[in-house]
Amino acid sequence: MNASFGIDHPLIAVNNIEVVRDRMISLGFNMTAIGRHPWGTNTSLAMFDGCLIEIMGIHDKRLLDEHPAGGFCFGRHVYEHLQEREGIALTALHSTDATADAERAKDAGFTVSGHLDFGRDVTLPDGRTGRTRTTLALMPDRHWPRLSFFLCQQHRPDLIYVPEWLEHPNTACGISGITVLADESDHVALIGKFEGLYASAEMTEDGFDISTANGRIRVRTRQAIEREFATLPSAISASGAPCIVALDLRCKSPAKLGRWIENSGLDHETTGDRLTLTNPVETGNVFLQFSTS
Repeated sequence: MNASFGIDHPLIAVNNIEVVRDRMISLGFNMTAIGRHPWGTNTSLAMFDGCLIEIMGIHDKRLLDEHPAGGFCFGRHVYEHLQEREGIALTALHSTDATADAERAKDAGFTVSGHLDFGRDVTLPDGRTGRTRTTLALMPDRHWPRLSFFLCQQHRPDLIYVPEWLEHPNTACGISGITVLADESDHVALIGKFEGLYASAEMTEDGFDISTANGRIRVRTRQAIEREFATLPSAISASGAPCIVALDLRCKSPAKLGRWIENSGLDHETTGDRLTLTNPVETGNVFLQFSTS
């Protein structure tokens, strides 16, 4: 399971959630049915034990400014992100106590605009029903909007991390890291952003790593990212602003994963024990990279 401030779920904003959801299913992910938020967004999830991938679109522009959290409107943020391009618009950090963790985040220098509470009715595989309850603490970054975070506390994890929902045909089983694109001139400021909340950064040849309770935050230059993954989409490289461009995912069986990726027809490359989808435009401008570690 995850712990406070571990990577919980990157939120990939997409223009056509049905198309991207179908593509994720073709890759072997067990995606939830598309649900709706009261602030105008819709969502589908690939769930793991203590974390998940979320793809999100817009279902009703009339609701974008509903349920503001101290002036921050979740739906409006996602919508404005999509007006520029697809990609990760927000990233959730795990929380075991959204109130206490928000205070810790404030002490570390993060802005906490407010909290949101919501829930949804669920039916479990055995027929039992219940209602989830989730508390979010929104942490927008006005300087680097695409590096905005929020804390996510699930008050009924028994209704979220249901074993049958965590099994994926491609054997994906968790998130092991995220990769942030940032020019070298921004690295010092980004170290300051993250070291207030986490342990000291580990310097690398092309950037630095931050360890969280669930996976690593890897900050790299464009050149380093393109050496490791593939050419970045022009919509990302043209901006130059720091943003998350890749997800590292764990899988149990490279062979089963490989069969799903081959059958999907999406461009990919295998290097050692890593399989990388090399056309991020197909997955919301986000590279997906799989390994067993």
